[in-house]
Amino acid sequence: MAKRRVLLVVSLLVASLVTAVGGLAPAGAAPAKDPVVIVPGFTTGPVIDTGYLPLKSRLQKAGYDVTLMNFPDFGLGDIRNNSARLASVVASVKSRTGASKVDIVSHSMGGLVSRYYVKSLNGASSVDSLIMMGTPNYGTAMANIGTFLTFGTCVGITACQQMAGGSSFLNALNAGDDTIGSVRYTSIATKVDLVVTPYTTSFLANDGNISNIAVQNQCFARLPGHLGLILDGAVADGVVDALKGQSVKMNCWAL
Repeated sequence: MAKRRVLLVVSLLVASLVTAVGGLAPAGAAPAKDPVVIVPGFTTGPVIDTGYLPLKSRLQKAGYDVTLMNFPDFGLGDIRNNSARLASVVASVKSRTGASKVDIVSHSMGGLVSRYYVKSLNGASSVDSLIMMGTPNYGTAMANIGTFLTFGTCVGITACQQMAGGSSFLNALNAGDDTIGSVRYTSIATKVDLVVTPYTTSFLANDGNISNIAVQNQCFARLPGHLGLILDGAVADGVVDALKGQSVKMNCWAL
């Protein structure tokens, strides 16, 4: 009997050792967080844009490794070129962290940069979640007005032309499924957005892999404008929910 007990103890120790060596997480352990890449919007500069630092800080405090991308062309050039830059940033982050995928948190035009990367540059294999804030997914009347007032040139700014409703860029981007592969999409909009108008152009077609959320539908007293989306505490709280793969339930009292 004593010998059997010794053999049983040894077997259990060996099983435990195999589990540890195999790198299996113990039951109930939290899954590792994907690193996050923040993709900024139109007219943000070739150096770190300080307007995004509060969002970056909030995500870091939530336990995420965060990289803030920047645009050498101030985000004025061809969105497709900035998508190629995003591909390089994602590859660099994956190499540095050893992660197989990243999460992308994007604002305004940055959402279009991210969507093009996912759809056309094989980004779906490297992105777990794509979260957009105030992205003109189906164009913005502001860009259309700019195009009209400048006789179709949008003052020669390529990205402005591409963000106009009905542009060839948006038509191609929105052809077929709005959401690609297994990437989880979230689009957060504000009803008082004066840049992306109407605000509903931020929303993607619901094919089962997108959460479209208006801030005021959850927090009626929160009134962040287009730029305010990246500074608002309730929105940041919702972004963290989306990063966790949870339903977005904003903390309306968040500072």
